Order: sequence, then C-alpha cells, then structure tokens
Amino acid sequence: MSHIPTASEGWRIGVLFSRSGLSALTESEHLRGTTLAIEEINKGGGVRGLPLVPVLRDPQSSPTIYRQMARQLIVDEGVTIIFGCSHSASRKAVLPLVERHDALLFYPSVYEGFEYSENVIYAGATLNQCAFALADFLIRRYGKRIGFVGADYIFPRESNRTMRDILESKGAKVAGEVYAPLEASSSEVAELMGHIRSWQADAVFSTVIGGPARQLYRMYAEAGFDTQQRPIASLTMAETEINEIGPEYCHGHVLSASYFQTLPSDQNQLFVAAYKDRFGPEATTSVWSQTAYLQVYLLAHALERAGSLEPSALAPHLLGQNLLAPEGPVCVDQENRHLWLTPRIGIMRRDGLFDVAWQADSPVRPDPYLATARFDEVWV
Repeated sequence: MSHIPTASEGWRIGVLFSRSGLSALTESEHLRGTTLAIEEINKGGGVRGLPLVPVLRDPQSSPTIYRQMARQLIVDEGVTIIFGCSHSASRKAVLPLVERHDALLFYPSVYEGFEYSENVIYAGATLNQCAFALADFLIRRYGKRIGFVGADYIFPRESNRTMRDILESKGAKVAGEVYAPLEASSSEVAELMGHIRSWQADAVFSTVIGGPARQLYRMYAEAGFDTQQRPIASLTMAETEINEIGPEYCHGHVLSASYFQTLPSDQNQLFVAAYKDRFGPEATTSVWSQTAYLQVYLLAHALERAGSLEPSALAPHLLGQNLLAPEGPVCVDQENRHLWLTPRIGIMRRDGLFDVAWQADSPVRPDPYLATARFDEVWV
C-alpha cells in the first residue's frame, strides 16, 4: 500500500500523547516537543514540499484507551507512523497493533529495556545509558546504603532489579525496597516515607511517577531530610515536574538523563528559545520534550530521502542516521533501533533547573538487553 500523499493531504502522522490522567504532565511535554518540531519543519517548507499533518488523540493515560486509539489511527485513519506512549504499560498495549499492521512507533521515554521490535524506534535512554552512571555517582558522592521506592509496574520493578545488581557488584547495599500503587493515595505515599525514615539510607532511588512522585518529594522535604546530603535520585523527575512540585522542595535532588535545559550548546540554546517563544517564557524544556522533538526530525530526514511513510521504505534511512539534537549528537543504532545517547547526571538547583555534575565523554551505545554491560565497570 502506498502512503505518498497528494499536495492537499500532506504527510499524515499519528500523535498519541495524554493530556489528562496520571501522566498528563510529562506526556504534555512530549506533545509540546512533537508540536514544536512539526511546526518548525512545516515553516521550513515541510518535507518534499508537503507539510507534516498531525492526527492527534488523547489516550488519557489509560493503556486500554491507548490500544483503542492506536487501532483508530492505524486501521480507521490509515496512519503508518505514530509518535506516542510515555510509559511501558502504554507502549506494550500499542505494540501488538503496530506490529500486526506493520506501522512504526517512535517511543520517546527512558524505559527498562529487554525489548526489540522492528516496528519501534526507541528514542529514550536504556538502563546502561542512565542507571549505571547513576549508581557510581550515588556511591561516590553520598554513600553505599541506597533505599528503593517505586510504583508497582514494569519499569520500576525492572529498573530496581538492574540497579540492585549494579550497586551490589560495587559493594553497596540496598537498605530496603518498597512499592506503592501506580496511582498511590497520599496515605500510601506517607507509608513510603515511613520506610524511608526507618532505613537511614545515604540516598533514595525513586521510580515513583506522576502525582505520587510529586507528593513524595514534598513529603521528603517536609520530613526534614537534608536533600543536599541525602537526596532522592531518579531517572524521570525532570525540570517541568520540579516546577510543579516547587523548586524549594527539590534543591539537591539528582536526575540521570541525557538532556538538561542548562546544556550550553548553540543547538540547545536555539531549542530553548524556540520552546519558550512557542509555549511561554515560564515554560521549561526537559528530557521529555527534547526527546519527542528530536525524534520528529529523525523521521523528517528519513522521509526526505524515502519519499514514503511506509516503514519498510523509511527503515534504511532511519537506521544509522546521525542527528545533532539539542542534547548533542545522537545516532539510531542499526542493530537494535535504540539511540546512542550521552549519559549525564544533574543536581537540582534552587531555580528548578539542573547543574550538570557529570557527563560521559561521548555518546554511549544502547544495550537494551545488557548483553555486553559490565556491572562493576566504573563510570563516574
């Protein structure tokens, strides 16, 4: 089936990010990054003279609705390309449909790995690009007793399993590990805080997400913990959520990510300026918006060469593609369809942004199955 549009149609692409529900805040950032990239590309003349035309859906943070809306986009709307999903539950809900109908999903979030599909471009970090360096950083700066708190679903469970292996291989100790429901109540978050108090850990590794995570950070500060000496470390708690919590609660906490708004490159300064011009001077960029932004450009460059939205036509131009993104150089790995990214560690400042405390010398190859990773390797 051909997907070459007429001049009046443009290149129709699905956009499947939530604007309501548990993950509305971070997914709205995905949507903003996607929207900005589409508008920039169209303003520059589109691709082969035709605009990118987003077909938008709001799956309301529900895996069931994600599945329904992916079906609508692919089967009813005839879309072959989807930018969408934020959490592993939503990705796994959509994946069978994408594979069955030979569509292509661009997925922009850090995730637990142990997955490969010829119908996905995985633009977010894998654990070897974020958790390994974070483990070293926590041990060297704060100490060897680390407590784990998480939401009870696949990404936290798998991330914590890997982080435990890394820490123990380096002689560190997991002080305790507890989980709360994905949409935990205030009382359930307070129970997590009870465990944290009892552990007396040197740092806490948190894979709690959404509203419960924001409550956890507030409660942690209100409990009197010295956030500069005994921080919460995360793979997900980025700039926009920090501003939602209140930077006064968060100074000193740690994030492992490939992107921070404070990166000094010209490419990033242009991105930040464009983002603020489009969404308001108080808007902050983050790894959520930046990764969504760059993956639209990956498609646009491949589409310029392929002249078709057929995934099989795009693949030769996507795999191996290099791009200078706001976060720096990235590359789509030809074998596993994940991105080469530069690991970084940021420490939250009083203004809600991050100081980059460490970064790798160059992009690191994604290793979603941890097939070649050495858990005792020194990163930081």
